[in-house]
Amino acid sequence: MMFERIAPEQHDTLDGVPEPAENPHLYGHEQAVSMLTAAYRAGKLPHALIFAGPVGIGKATLAFHLASYLLRHPDHRNAPEAFVAPDPGSAQFRQVASGAHPGVLHLTRPQNDKTKGFKTVVTVDEIRKVSRFLSMTSHDGSYRVVIVDPADDMNVNAANALLKNLEEPPARTLFILIVHAPGNLLPTIRSRCQTIRLTPLDDASLLSALAGTDQLAPDEPQARAALVERAGGSVRGAILLTQYGGLDIADALDKAVSGGRTGIADAHKLADVVAGRDSAIQFEIFNRRALDLLAESAADAARSSELARANALADAWQDAQNAISETETYNLDKKQHVLAMIDRLNAAMRM
Repeated sequence: MMFERIAPEQHDTLDGVPEPAENPHLYGHEQAVSMLTAAYRAGKLPHALIFAGPVGIGKATLAFHLASYLLRHPDHRNAPEAFVAPDPGSAQFRQVASGAHPGVLHLTRPQNDKTKGFKTVVTVDEIRKVSRFLSMTSHDGSYRVVIVDPADDMNVNAANALLKNLEEPPARTLFILIVHAPGNLLPTIRSRCQTIRLTPLDDASLLSALAGTDQLAPDEPQARAALVERAGGSVRGAILLTQYGGLDIADALDKAVSGGRTGIADAHKLADVVAGRDSAIQFEIFNRRALDLLAESAADAARSSELARANALADAWQDAQNAISETETYNLDKKQHVLAMIDRLNAAMRM
């Protein structure tokens, strides 16, 4: 069956892969679902939630499934103990997916009219939509749900504007903040939300999720095992690895980092592949693998009680993250970024 996209394109949209708003399938996170439905059925659902966890594990999909659950069961006393998969043919599903439902507001990075791409942050103008959204009376007394995805991307003005909305929310309003790194949020925002930490998908859920998006894993057992290990429980990570040359990019980066001076030619070759005009996703894959290498090395050092090295690698990870953000924010030369990142990795690995 041909996939029909009805959700607006996002800054991280992948061809042929449903957006969270239009994905009728939710894989994993059973414990979180059970906790959320129990709280709602008891009339004790918090007014603000943080769904925290790695990129691509289904945090936003969970948020939209929770929104669907609340809209379908406005009386908490009659709500079921589990989510029921939404019907893609229903009017409610299509309204939510297309961004037209009066009870759901989805805020993310807006389009950049100058570049025809997307801005690098969730802007204050996006957050200002919350006040207008909440000022409209719900037609049937059901919940209104605000989903900020990802909340990590809010700039300072946007974060402060959201904080005002969180301080005195109207009744039957739920804020859901999708967060990859909770430490990036203002402490005052974190203190007004209940954090639900979501874990990477197990192997079976990951492979089921891949099949559910028609992105098939390799048939060969060794290649499939390598994909599962590299993906780290992230469906998005697995799709990037299989459909966008991610495994080759990761292998090439590993080779460039371990090659020392003999890796210079490999580094330039890799930079040409991931820093081209139409290589935004490949550039994302490269940066993610670079961060993973530093994080894995820091974790190994900590397990070996090499605390000074672990701290140095953690600092290198933060420096790398800052370099990625600056390159995206200021549209810096991507090839130079790639070559500098490989140098940074080589230096860090030799600490």
